[in-house]
Amino acid sequence: MKNTILKFIYSFIVRWFLKLIVGVNFDNSDFLKTTNQFIIVANHNSHLDTMTLLASLPSSVLPRVKPVAAKDHFGKTKLSTWLSNTFINTLLINRKRDKENPKNDPIHNMISAIDQGFSLILFPEGTRGEPEKEQKLKAGIGLILQQRPDIHIVPAYMKGMGKAMPKGDSLIIPFNSKLVYGKPKRINFESIEDILNQIENDFKELKTIANNR
Repeated sequence: MKNTILKFIYSFIVRWFLKLIVGVNFDNSDFLKTTNQFIIVANHNSHLDTMTLLASLPSSVLPRVKPVAAKDHFGKTKLSTWLSNTFINTLLINRKRDKENPKNDPIHNMISAIDQGFSLILFPEGTRGEPEKEQKLKAGIGLILQQRPDIHIVPAYMKGMGKAMPKGDSLIIPFNSKLVYGKPKRINFESIEDILNQIENDFKELKTIANNR
């Protein structure tokens, strides 16, 4: 039932709302049908980002993709936790590490979801930034790829989302926005710094593509 709800909401309602009302130009993501498991790493300027990425996915892929979200924001109450898990399929995590208690440790929880066969949507910046401005990437994605180097990452860049729905504003404004995907790849670097540098370079390349479309 949950899978059917997700497919209906994002493949039909959200996708067409974003496309026709907001003005989002979606990149083709059919290649994800043949990518066994992946982590989508994307820039983050708006609460529309997660909705846009989910709406871009092939419906057959949707049920096995979990957006990573902060528990203290999207899971404050039992109701908000249920809504997030049911209608967004979130993986709710704490913002800070707790190595002594794996159940509360965000890296442990993300790796556990990967080991269960789920793909993830992850914003390496950690939080929403100012429209069209990049932030320094946090180490989390590097820690995950150090432990699970065989999983593919799929870089994604979104342009205009921070204008359509800026941080701190709940009003959605129509704005010419774009989502651009890079090709799935394995990161062959061992150090966290090199991993983050590679992802930053991917974002820069995709930003150039988005600006020229």
